[in-house]
Amino acid sequence: MNSTELSELYKIRFAQDQLPRKKAIWQVICRSFLQRFIKASDTVVDVACGYGEFLNNISANKKIAVDLNADALKFLDADIEFHQCKATSLGSVIAGRADAVFTSNFLEHLPDKKTLDEFLDQVMIALKPGGKYLVLGPNLRYLPGQYWDFYDHHLGLTHLSLSEALQLKGFNIRLCIDRFLPFTTQGALPTHPWLVWLYLKMPFAWRFLGKQFFIVAQKPF
Repeated sequence: MNSTELSELYKIRFAQDQLPRKKAIWQVICRSFLQRFIKASDTVVDVACGYGEFLNNISANKKIAVDLNADALKFLDADIEFHQCKATSLGSVIAGRADAVFTSNFLEHLPDKKTLDEFLDQVMIALKPGGKYLVLGPNLRYLPGQYWDFYDHHLGLTHLSLSEALQLKGFNIRLCIDRFLPFTTQGALPTHPWLVWLYLKMPFAWRFLGKQFFIVAQKPF
């Protein structure tokens, strides 16, 4: 999809009145879980940053956003560096500056495995030696039907298939959680920020409600 198509699709998918709740949920996810993987001195890149829920709520020395949709810039805090470009151009934009690269619910939007391979190559180029790629995404193993309910989902991935792809590209898998977050904030499950905080503190609940994987892959030193 081009920038205009992405803008229209996301306006359909995410109503304006839902955005404050999404922001509050991501604030809890970042502070209660994701922040442990990001140092205060790090340079962090969010690819397909969307409405900035991750970067606006994570603490880091330098924060860089990449998205094809120009609308993303309107939602980012003033201290965030923004690049409107394709994800497969990441390496040329960042080129060894990143301590961590983050993507959330993005890889399934890529058209095919060839493009995924190209993107993973770009992540490797963008990262410093020892840098981490943090990946959050829907797990096809636990969402055989729902996975395809979104018009722009093209590539089917599980935690195992993505781990293989990452290792083929030279990454070392440091953490692989097959069941982490529920599939979507638009489901029937309660999404009050306090309940999200409680959920993150109870990993046993992930085994029943988690439909997304979380993987930490490291570039060799």
